Amino acid sequence: MSLANFTFADIFFKLVVPAFIATVRMVFIAGVLATFFGFIIGIVLVVTEKGGLYENRIVNRVLDIIVNIIRSFPFIILMVSIIPLTRLIVGTSIGEAAAIVPLTIAVSPFIGRIIQNALKEVDPSLVEAAKSFGASRPQIIWRIMFKESVPAIVSGLILAIINLLGATAMAGAIGAGGLGAVALTYGYQNFNQEVMYSICVILVIMVAFIQYFGEWIYRKLK
Repeated sequence: MSLANFTFADIFFKLVVPAFIATVRMVFIAGVLATFFGFIIGIVLVVTEKGGLYENRIVNRVLDIIVNIIRSFPFIILMVSIIPLTRLIVGTSIGEAAAIVPLTIAVSPFIGRIIQNALKEVDPSLVEAAKSFGASRPQIIWRIMFKESVPAIVSGLILAIINLLGATAMAGAIGAGGLGAVALTYGYQNFNQEVMYSICVILVIMVAFIQYFGEWIYRKLK
């Protein structure tokens, strides 16, 4: 589509604003799903490690290998390589809904490591004290380990959300929609610097807002 007959205001409200809303939706949905799966991954890795509350070396090792494999893939390669899985889950490999699948798969292991590291930083003496008072293993996980690690988890999640935002921009390369798709299709490929750089500015502002909001929450919880 040629943009020659459109003013910048027309382009902004007809292309950039809908793309911004689509990006926010992708970040929110994929962020919630990735956080959910990441919590499961992180907790399982911690409790099944040697000396953990539910020590199981086989489960720990297998999950650790899977996490390392997924994290070793550059996002754009991962996104292309799991297209059959994406089609199986959402029925298509392009568009906003399709982008959520690789975004969730890519970010979940990253969040899992964040949760794992945060939980491992909890003072072991607190865990031992809880055991001596007869606390159950679920109580130790949620009332001691999780509660003590909340500030570190929040700090790590903000970093993960920022990375997720960057991944949504890359997802535009294969028709995922959002700001990345508009920047590539209507900015770079149409040699329209106004579109391309306006989207860059929007992404910078979004990252700054996420970082500021995350630091505010961290200070409140610290």
